[in-house]
Amino acid sequence: MKKIAIASDHAGLTLKNHLKQHLKDLGYEVVDRGCQTQESVDYPDFAKLVANDVQKGSAWRGVLICGTGIGMALTANRFSKVRAASITDIYSAKMARAHNDLNLLCLGGRVVGIGLAEEILKIFLETEFEGGRHQKRLEKIE
Repeated sequence: MKKIAIASDHAGLTLKNHLKQHLKDLGYEVVDRGCQTQESVDYPDFAKLVANDVQKGSAWRGVLICGTGIGMALTANRFSKVRAASITDIYSAKMARAHNDLNLLCLGGRVVGIGLAEEILKIFLETEFEGGRHQKRLEKIE
C-alpha cells in the first residue's frame, strides 16, 4: 500500500480532511501531519513535516494545503529531492507529473473547490513521469 503524507494550515483544513478520506477510500495509507483545528497556525511548520517525509522516502508522495498552496510549495521546495508546486488546473497537474516528476502536490483551500481538487489529486497519483529529456533537467535542479 502506497503511503501519502498530508497536512494543511487552518485555511486548508476542510479540504485536507476531505482529501484525506478520499485517499483512504482509494486505498492509500494516509499519514496526517496536521493541523487539526481552525485556529491560526504557521504553514511552514506543517509543510516541513510532509516535505521531510517525501525527502526521506517514508511517504511515496505528499499533499499540502494552505490558502493558495503557494506558501506550502515555497517551503517544501527547500528540501532536496522534493518537487512541489501549487496546482490549480488539470493541465498543470498532468504536466507537473509527466515532465517535472512532481512528488508533493500543493493546493489552495481558498482557490480550488473540492471537485477540482479530487480531479487534480487523481492526475497527481496516476500520471507517470516521462523521464528522457525531462530527467536530465531534473538533475540540473538537484
